[in-house]
Amino acid sequence: MQAWHLHDRIQPLEALPLDLPEGGFVWLAVDRQELRDQFAEIQARLAHWSGSPLLELHVSDLLNEELPSHFDYTQAYDLLVLRGLRSSAEADRLDTQAVGFAVFPRVVLSVHPDSCTVREHFALRLPTLVAPLVGQHRLPTSPDELMLRMLNHMVDSYLELRRLLTRRHGDLQQALLDTRRPFEEWTQLLASRSSLHKLEDLCEDQRAAVQEWLDALAEWPSAEVPSDRDHLRVRARDVIEHIERVLGHAQRLGAATESAVQMHYAALSHRTNNIMRVLTALTAVFLPLNLITGIFGMNFDTLPLIHSATGAWIALGLMAAIAMSLAWVFRRKRYISTRV
Repeated sequence: MQAWHLHDRIQPLEALPLDLPEGGFVWLAVDRQELRDQFAEIQARLAHWSGSPLLELHVSDLLNEELPSHFDYTQAYDLLVLRGLRSSAEADRLDTQAVGFAVFPRVVLSVHPDSCTVREHFALRLPTLVAPLVGQHRLPTSPDELMLRMLNHMVDSYLELRRLLTRRHGDLQQALLDTRRPFEEWTQLLASRSSLHKLEDLCEDQRAAVQEWLDALAEWPSAEVPSDRDHLRVRARDVIEHIERVLGHAQRLGAATESAVQMHYAALSHRTNNIMRVLTALTAVFLPLNLITGIFGMNFDTLPLIHSATGAWIALGLMAAIAMSLAWVFRRKRYISTRV
């Protein structure tokens, strides 16, 4: 369990204080196992600091690793769960993990999975935001702003995934449109399309959760400083805009891949039609020749040319002339071409 006091500077707390420090707010970051093991102490401190402990259902939500992104609230705090990418996520295997936030007026409790990079990133990042000059810093000024910054960092990991998705689907589309060899990567194509559908569902849940928080922001007490509320509103809209960019990119990739599949089958159909046209034309060329050989193969003694020494050559020449004439006619009509 890690705790920090953020005001003009960030100060690590070795233990949970009995009372909240003067000014600023406290960030308490735990993983799910720590929340289970130290739940009684954390619940007691939250109840003392804010006058309201976490509800049992919300505790279950924070401990649930498979919970989708969603938002809920009480009079004392807001609860927001957002699913982010694991550090080992790949284009063909989209692994996600839920990070939960319980945001009080002067306390933010963040519940992370094991080996979560979000907590480590902000634990290292926040001390660097304090400017050398006294009184100047870029630290979050409220628990809600810290939560939005962490959400934005989680969504940015989806933006980085776009390069992997684009490269992977680009390779699959090129393979689909390559008519020189058969396409055999259907399993990978289905896995990639499944990842896109999963990413779309995740982004839609994320957008809905952040939008609900943004709508709840309008219902905050009027005593809140308008500039602070506007600042939070801008940050929330920025998070939503990043989510929509990822969602739009996933939808475009899905549409492009679907178009490539349709073009693949259209190209196969066109190639098959060309092959059948050539075979049909060749069959039509040799059909009169088969007719001539069938006539001269009849068992009659009075057929013309059969008793002549040059009869065979005349028949062969006639057959060659008919074949060449038909081949010339079919090529003029483009029934036979050098491109298949």
